Amino acid sequence: VQLQASGGGLVQAGDSLRLACAASGPSLSGYIMAWFRQSPGTEREFVASIGWNLANTYYADSAKGRFTISRDYAKITGYLQMNSLKPADTAVYYCAVRFGTTVSIGRSSAYSYWGQGTLVTVSS
Repeated sequence: VQLQASGGGLVQAGDSLRLACAASGPSLSGYIMAWFRQSPGTEREFVASIGWNLANTYYADSAKGRFTISRDYAKITGYLQMNSLKPADTAVYYCAVRFGTTVSIGRSSAYSYWGQGTLVTVSS
């Protein structure tokens, strides 16, 4: 599986961005897609995940209420809609997938395939 993340950019606090993660291959049926983020000097942090078949979701506390993860089954593309962005959301955002059904696994080591990352910068 190859993943291509896009949609990052420079925005102001309070703005919105939508990240996309396009996957290669015929389907992600049976997979979980997740978004992680990493700021300089910090560990990679789980943001949200979605089960590809059922679109069931799971969020980190920092994402609840502001971020929405979704997927387009036919386009084999996942999305992360980020609203009310804060400077603390500044990071490189990565999408990743793993085979399985449990969306509540936020451990980065559990994910097998990773996109290249897209930079989100939120200015105050």
